[in-house]
Amino acid sequence: MQAKRIIPCLDVDEGRVVKGIKFTGLQDAGDPAALARRYNDEGADELTFLDIGASYRSRATLLDAVRQVAKEVFIPLCVGGGIRRLEDMREAMNAGADKVSVCTAALQRPALLAEMARAYGRQCVVLSIDAKRLDAPQGRDCGSPAGQWRAYSHGGRTDTGIDAVAWAVQAVELGAGEILLNSIDADGTGAGYDLELIRRIMAAVPVPVIASGGAGSLEQIAQVLLPDAQGENPGEGGADAALVASMLHFGKTTIGAIKRYVKAQGVCVREW
Repeated sequence: MQAKRIIPCLDVDEGRVVKGIKFTGLQDAGDPAALARRYNDEGADELTFLDIGASYRSRATLLDAVRQVAKEVFIPLCVGGGIRRLEDMREAMNAGADKVSVCTAALQRPALLAEMARAYGRQCVVLSIDAKRLDAPQGRDCGSPAGQWRAYSHGGRTDTGIDAVAWAVQAVELGAGEILLNSIDADGTGAGYDLELIRRIMAAVPVPVIASGGAGSLEQIAQVLLPDAQGENPGEGGADAALVASMLHFGKTTIGAIKRYVKAQGVCVREW
């Protein structure tokens, strides 16, 4: 059985790690390099660094911060935010990234994914999808029976009108080797991952899917990683990896505690 990955996420803005709810109300969560060192030492499987203001403000990824983070970790590092050209990918890789995540630029020019895959291999190309339900009810983070999601760009600010599932399929055909799936409705709420969205994307593409947005308890992390018995159990997600941010940044848990818990629930994880 392939081991599931626990991946801390550093959402970086103006050189600091921040975290909000549904992409708004950002709070300072610490220094990127210091947090990276801690998560590396705790046994994280990978680390994701997202310059969340780069696409929105049309500025380059914070390469100096990436270099500082890369010095602190001995695990795969994925860097995203402001990756608009092949040259941006090259600079991120030279700064220490093992792979890059792209969202807005790929939506604007899908051929970029093919160019990146040809240059570095599809294993280095991560498509980030910021997905929002068309009809998410007021007072609920996710769970609409309609089961339709739109892909958003510019840090979750712009509705592209593109169906998120169809976009995932197209992107993988072009060269994306992994999907980082962010639920805008669940982000930062602690109410749990959008399991329906995760299952829908996983059923549509043959590449690994990283679940992001909504982690609030150890139970929810185990739930999103446990296999869904080929769709027979609507309470589980079956994702290949879980992205975790607030729970780690604000001291609610540790990488070790997450791995011990999910392993006890039957999830295969790497030793720490």
